[in-house]
Amino acid sequence: MSTLEERLDPWIAPHLATSALLVVDTQRDFVDGGSSPIAGTTQVLPAIARLLEAYRSASRPIVHIVRLYAGDDVDLVRRSAIAAGARMASPGTVGSQIVPEFGVADLDPDLLLRGGLQQVSPTEIVLFKPRWSAFHRTELESHLRERGVDTVVVAGCNYPNCPRATIVDASERDLRVLIASDAISGVDDRHLEEAGRIGAVHATAAEIVAALDGGPVSGSPATRPPWRRGRPA
Repeated sequence: MSTLEERLDPWIAPHLATSALLVVDTQRDFVDGGSSPIAGTTQVLPAIARLLEAYRSASRPIVHIVRLYAGDDVDLVRRSAIAAGARMASPGTVGSQIVPEFGVADLDPDLLLRGGLQQVSPTEIVLFKPRWSAFHRTELESHLRERGVDTVVVAGCNYPNCPRATIVDASERDLRVLIASDAISGVDDRHLEEAGRIGAVHATAAEIVAALDGGPVSGSPATRPPWRRGRPA
């Protein structure tokens, strides 16, 4: 176990009782069979589904964060492709929808593109992000603060892009960050080590679910919570 995996500083230890689950870009176009599949995303869907079930049962906030590519408001690296007619998470298409395994209602692209929050259950919303970070030009921070959230659990699609940007921006807002290490595609040991250096910690979906359900979250080394910084144990 690395030196970064010692007992956590209390300022970065996750508080699951005041946490929200952020699920990033789990849309049909980005899984196997979609127009722009991201390697490994289909494989992490079951772990994300377990987190969703646990957060729904606990009545804790859930935010589904999506991309919708329309018009000229597109990140520079994809602007040429979209302008040339590439169909990737296009508003109103089947591919733009959240994967059916998660049981989320069809997206309302007009509302989302205006910056609105689509309520899909009493504790669950969908939010459109125009760039990599879920906090950039969105109401995410105010939504979380209004609900007393001080910890975000991050899961979803393609760690090097949108999840990583979201993690950095959450840290910059003094939110505690817990990465669901087996519920996020594209993540590797180096990513987890780097995230640990800005105070983000990680655990598996099963460990997070157990803690959310009342498993050990503090105490002696024998009941120490599963949160880790750096490489997996």
